[in-house]
Amino acid sequence: MMKRIERRPLQISILRYICTAALIAISILNSPAKAQETKDPQIKASVGKALDYLAREQRRQGYWEANGGQYRVAMTALAGMALAAEGSTPSRGRFAPQIKAAVEYLVDTTRPNGLIGYKDDYHYMYGHGFSMLFLSQIYGEEEDAERREQIRKVLTQAVQFCGEAQTTKGGWGYVSAKDGNDFDEGSTCITQVQGLRGCRNAGIPVPKEIIDRAIQYIKECTTPDGGVQYSIRGGGARPAITAAAVACMFSSGEHESPYVKKLLGYCEKNVWPGVSRTQYYGHWHYTHYYYSQVVYRMDEKEWPKYKKDIASEILAKQAATGAWNEGHIGPVYTTAINATLLQIDNGYLPIYQK
Repeated sequence: MMKRIERRPLQISILRYICTAALIAISILNSPAKAQETKDPQIKASVGKALDYLAREQRRQGYWEANGGQYRVAMTALAGMALAAEGSTPSRGRFAPQIKAAVEYLVDTTRPNGLIGYKDDYHYMYGHGFSMLFLSQIYGEEEDAERREQIRKVLTQAVQFCGEAQTTKGGWGYVSAKDGNDFDEGSTCITQVQGLRGCRNAGIPVPKEIIDRAIQYIKECTTPDGGVQYSIRGGGARPAITAAAVACMFSSGEHESPYVKKLLGYCEKNVWPGVSRTQYYGHWHYTHYYYSQVVYRMDEKEWPKYKKDIASEILAKQAATGAWNEGHIGPVYTTAINATLLQIDNGYLPIYQK
């Protein structure tokens, strides 16, 4: 009897040790991976002001919007990505309330056919693609079991909708091809591809043939000099679409192929460094949102120089409010893009990790 009484505290102590160790392990596994979070005080201050601006601009219902009240779904996904890149999740961090509200808005906005968005938005495929990307990054960080299951269902339906929306050529246009519009163009296509990649990486089933057809579409849009055109029908090579195409190739695990090297050769001549903004067809921020992903993953030596150069140009144009008042889409869009670009090397979001 004495032996049992003496051993009991030791058993309890061991059990407590095992439980504590398990909790620590779970905490480590659930913690976002960090790469090399910037220590530059100017960049950190700029990003802080930008994220505070976005937090203030969020509407009570959880959405953000562009000029004129447009593109609520796309702006919500992009602003949510910028806040999540800081390390916050729906339940933890400085911007947890804003991210949680954004997730709830997008989940509640999902239609029965799987579209994340509204049919009366002429460019609804952009919002759908960006929303797949944002929700796929949040899915693994959602701690509420019921909400996590809701996100899983939304993403599963969204993938199905995306497949049905694909055109006969393998791309996507501003609206679903199933609605009778078989038009496609490069930037919308790339938005869907990256969103689908985010879903697949998060464990959501994505039919391989959907992405394969999309990659083939992008390749068929490529000119002999390595630039990706606006559409398979022509329109000329565009730096923005080419940079986005490379980012998508990297997301799909294709880094060293001759095709990717061809795209990179075009970008080296037409994207950075020292390229005039007039050559970007009004899409400078969009271009560098994607090209920053490419440089960060591709070249550890080039990345610090690229980020220094790009940050110098971005920071010089930031307003006292924390926003960037550039472009016709509006400050929410530009601020979300710039804030995300400046935080890519934080390493919190899986889609941007090396």
